[in-house]
Amino acid sequence: MKILIVDDEAPARARLRRILEELEGCMVSGEAANGREALQLTASLQPDILLLDIRMPGMDGLEAAQHLQSLGQPPAVIFTTAYNDYAVQAFEAHAMDYLLKPVRRERLADALQHAHLPTRLQANALREASEAPASRQRICASVRGSLQLIEVDDIRYFQADQKYVCVVTTEGEVLIEETLKALEEEFADRFVRIHRNALVARRYIDGLVRDAEGHGRVQLSGIASPLEVSRRHIAEIRRLVKALQG
Repeated sequence: MKILIVDDEAPARARLRRILEELEGCMVSGEAANGREALQLTASLQPDILLLDIRMPGMDGLEAAQHLQSLGQPPAVIFTTAYNDYAVQAFEAHAMDYLLKPVRRERLADALQHAHLPTRLQANALREASEAPASRQRICASVRGSLQLIEVDDIRYFQADQKYVCVVTTEGEVLIEETLKALEEEFADRFVRIHRNALVARRYIDGLVRDAEGHGRVQLSGIASPLEVSRRHIAEIRRLVKALQG
């Protein structure tokens, strides 16, 4: 694997180079100090993978990654950064992984293995699939200081919880700092609003029931307690359930 290291700090580049020299099958093809240099070296060196910092002067890593996607055969991108604030944007830019500094040898080796050729071709497919930006396949959440990726296909529902949104799967729940409105717009084909505070996955709707007070509630597969449907949305949900069951 030919790897281009991109970081504005020389010590950080040197540390990554030392780790890569210890890993079998890895060759450092060059180093860049910002996004513009990274694009220039990518064009001339044709690396397989970029280890790309995010916060850099001039062109940052996120912008560089977006430009890379316009190439006929873009390299895989693994972000290496001291900040976890950019994880969502990183994966929207089709990053293969997101490593927090100081980067550990074992974690880097795992990321490189997954970012090799098959994943690189998958990135091409994502780029070519549509002219419009595709919705994410994963939601990124910060859990006890580490980043957790949740497959959107595993999510049963989103529920607003004060200034956060709770993401619920059969494995548990995590909080993310996104708005329910933005999630509804992004995942309109996969989730439907049932209440001002909740979106549910269409694919997991099992039926519509009534509680003791006569209020409509949606039953989701894998979720014990049905969720309340507001009067504003009950007619739409009833039609959807009928269509799903028919």
